[in-house]
Amino acid sequence: MTTLLAVALTVLLSVTALLALARIYRGPSLLDRVVGADLLLSTMLGAVGAEAAVNRHATTLPVLVVLSLLGFVGSVAMVRFAVREES
Repeated sequence: MTTLLAVALTVLLSVTALLALARIYRGPSLLDRVVGADLLLSTMLGAVGAEAAVNRHATTLPVLVVLSLLGFVGSVAMVRFAVREES
């Protein structure tokens, strides 16, 4: 059962990452690319969290905290930059 769950999670997270990369590549504006990058980072967070849940360890918690803070600060910084550029 655990192997089946791991395979299903891998497939779903891989498809999500590919769609996020497509949004980054094809996005016509900067904000579309920022949304794609944020989605890719969220997918990475989900993958690290799923790996920790499947293997039943909590040693990756600091990595999850740092990645989530990086995503938040990066998104806020890019939106502030985009608002300044449009004005």
